[in-house]
Amino acid sequence: MCTAATYKTQDFYFGRTLDYEFSYGDEITVTPRKYPFHFRHMGEVVSHYAMIGMAHVAGDYPLYYDAVNEKGLAMAGLNFVGNAVYQEVEEGRENVAQFEFIPWILSKCATVKEARESLNKMNLVGTPFSEQLPSAQLHWIIADENEAITVECMKDGMHIYDNPVGVLTNNPPFEQQMFQLNNYIGLSPKQPENRFSDKLNFNAYSRGMGALGLPGDLSSTSRFVRVAFTKMNSFSGVSEKASISQFFHILGSVDQQRGCCEVADGKFEITLYTSCCNTNKGIYYYTTYENHQISAVDMFGENLNEKELIKYPLIKGEQIYWQN
Repeated sequence: MCTAATYKTQDFYFGRTLDYEFSYGDEITVTPRKYPFHFRHMGEVVSHYAMIGMAHVAGDYPLYYDAVNEKGLAMAGLNFVGNAVYQEVEEGRENVAQFEFIPWILSKCATVKEARESLNKMNLVGTPFSEQLPSAQLHWIIADENEAITVECMKDGMHIYDNPVGVLTNNPPFEQQMFQLNNYIGLSPKQPENRFSDKLNFNAYSRGMGALGLPGDLSSTSRFVRVAFTKMNSFSGVSEKASISQFFHILGSVDQQRGCCEVADGKFEITLYTSCCNTNKGIYYYTTYENHQISAVDMFGENLNEKELIKYPLIKGEQIYWQN
């Protein structure tokens, strides 16, 4: 399970948590402009926008979980198990395999508007990367500093939704996630007023009671509500440090601790990493389960006219700042 969110202050930020019981060996991966993408049904693309994100690199191919390109367009894929159904290869359409979706959109689109235009010509197909890595069942959030959309490919075809909250988790489908927010219309960061009865006197005996009823479990529906409430009510300074600090706090509201979500005997889902990318500056910040210190890679600090992938392994040991 995972959670993705957007956040805007002076710059625009995009990131996600990746929650799972094990890691595939993820790396911060910069794909420069001249890295040759060999698309299964669309041929080779040798010149494109550069991008940075978290990926499992297999056979020198970046299988991105989330990424942002040099124009500031960001994208993440999140589990959508049981609902994702991919399309068939169709002549006359741009047939893009599920694992190619992020590179395909980010290599050629600078804005969500351009991504929408590309999606109108595209079939999202289930061609697997390999026998060992079959097609993952996912849905996606695509965002720039002006808007966000959710893309879901299901049994009845591809759906493209406006995403006004800039949040995505997992099941159920996005329309249902948005509808359930109606159940929490009364939540507020302010202290509650007595609307129960004017014949009774009530005591708001604790701070934070305006959000009584905000779900606290780790299910995808509850995480959607919780991170949407946290994000939509967030307040921070506009500096880079203030903005990224607040963003990590927003996603921290859905952090998964080892022991709280058991997926098999003795196996627990945890938040393997949390990311925050300044899409205007191309800086990818992250923390890991074992390392709460924020680390960063600057895409524009690399030579983006190269042909080879640039990879940075995650820093996983806890980094403690000693003060004496």
